Amino acid sequence: MVGTPPELERGTGVPAHVQIERWLLQSISDGELAPGDRLPGERELAGRLGVSRMTLRQALATLEREGVLLRVPGRSGGAFVAEPRIECDLTGLAGFTEQMRRAHLRAEARILRAATVPAPPGAARALGVAAGSPVHEVARVRSAGRSPVALERSYFPDLPGLLGCDLTGSLYALLAERYDLEPRTAVERLEPVVARAGEAAELGIEPGAPLMLIERTAYAGDGTPVEYALDLFRPDRVRISVRSGVTERPGP
Repeated sequence: MVGTPPELERGTGVPAHVQIERWLLQSISDGELAPGDRLPGERELAGRLGVSRMTLRQALATLEREGVLLRVPGRSGGAFVAEPRIECDLTGLAGFTEQMRRAHLRAEARILRAATVPAPPGAARALGVAAGSPVHEVARVRSAGRSPVALERSYFPDLPGLLGCDLTGSLYALLAERYDLEPRTAVERLEPVVARAGEAAELGIEPGAPLMLIERTAYAGDGTPVEYALDLFRPDRVRISVRSGVTERPGP
């Protein structure tokens, strides 16, 4: 539960809503508020802070935009402390399992579909096979800390025995260890989309909520395409980053 509110300083040049934001952020940092905790109602909290509800709402809205709070409408709703966003760095082609390990979280997978299917046009182009050729499709909901954060749909070449393997762990490790096809490079495209009903149900969000689509083609060291993927990430739980630099140009 949130601790004793501070006495807001007047005439300092720091607006009241900014002081409220800093106090709530500090409360979360100090462990007084944990993910999932519900803040007191607006009327109660504004009274304890000695501010108008409009000022309080300004602070809450800012923290909601920053992903710190989740505001749920309705009688049983309110403002809740959000789960912290997970940093996913696309630079090194680390799979979801490795990304969660770096964030000190346990990656989990729930398999929605694992079947050999006729290659859709996009997967066929990416994998270099004829449209309709057999490929393996694996769709999974990926979770971190028991909370669903991504919906993965991957297509693989018709590798013998793939679907009989354990598909709940790192598929990249499986490609490397069983088939000597470790993904080494990838082309990835990012696009904001909105959740359709089925996707929303699997990810525990409302239909129409924003998602980040990552379309990826991964290649083995010799250039062989080994995966075509369409991954949907919840931007309220995952922050995507890419490191970049300037390549030195050869001299004249």
